[in-house]
Amino acid sequence: MTTPARIAVVGAGLIGQAHIKRVLEEPHATLAGIADPSPQSKAQAEMLGVTWASDIETLLVQAKPDGVVIATPNQLHVQHGMAAVQARVPMLLEKPVADDVDNALTLVAAAEQAGVPILVGHHRRHSPLIRRAREVIASGRLGQVTAVNGLCWFRKPSKDYFEGKNVWRREPGGGVVLINLIHVIDDLRNLCGDIFSVQAAESNTARGFAVEDTAAMILRFANGALGTLTISDAAAAPWSWELTSGENKAYPQTDQFCYMVAGTEGSITVPRLDVWSHSGDGWWTPIQNERMILPELDPLSLQMRHFVDVARREAEPLLNGREGTRTLETTIAVKRAATTGQTVQLA
Repeated sequence: MTTPARIAVVGAGLIGQAHIKRVLEEPHATLAGIADPSPQSKAQAEMLGVTWASDIETLLVQAKPDGVVIATPNQLHVQHGMAAVQARVPMLLEKPVADDVDNALTLVAAAEQAGVPILVGHHRRHSPLIRRAREVIASGRLGQVTAVNGLCWFRKPSKDYFEGKNVWRREPGGGVVLINLIHVIDDLRNLCGDIFSVQAAESNTARGFAVEDTAAMILRFANGALGTLTISDAAAAPWSWELTSGENKAYPQTDQFCYMVAGTEGSITVPRLDVWSHSGDGWWTPIQNERMILPELDPLSLQMRHFVDVARREAEPLLNGREGTRTLETTIAVKRAATTGQTVQLA
């Protein structure tokens, strides 16, 4: 019988706790330790009977894990990732890889040179709903993809979310583009391939903060498809991944969809998974749909199971550091396009 992989978690905040839970639930993994300077994390480690350290460097030496989850604040990702590289420990690195592309590429290059795998924690890559939609698109069933539409409309609380210790969310860097959009960009890249260029506009009209609450984009995909995408955190609406997929039980679920992908032979809604097609050549012929129903599975648990294989060097990361950086680069390009009013090309 294979010995469970020893997985350590660095950062014991909200996302770190989600990872700790999945490690404890995964039969092929065992929690090796927790690194976080807070007294609460030390108490948690003692309760669980695992190694505790205030920093990643000490934890990697003392716990000797097979893999490490890095769930610390974004500005610490490169520093902590470099510590894992130096210790030759595969990492599950929460998104984004870094605050900017240059620092992300520095980490990625160091990891590649050292042969240390990076699995970037865009957990929707492991969603059965996204994966099935991707399979349908890749199969050619839709024909040549021509048009993509994404909606990410939701309403953040008007008070607590932006007040007190969270007042930074009113300032540049705290808006919907840099906080939320990266998830949607990665979904569309995963479904439809690389994005070649971006045009964008943003608005702060709803709240009047110094940061945007709404943004709209035109995306040109490398395969020739064109996409439109709008995101707003000031929209009381059912069309976002959280509300349509039902994967995160903290949100109410609707029966709607948030992405549409159309091609010359058919189209699909995601995550509803309705596939539409004509029975003949064109719009005068009957159109019908087929809905695919999948069993409900937790993407974070599936991601942890995959990371166990990555930590054992038995699988390549589903989303590696270089591809995760490409998602970051595309998201930052949206911000630049909105600020300059120019089309931003991605190399």
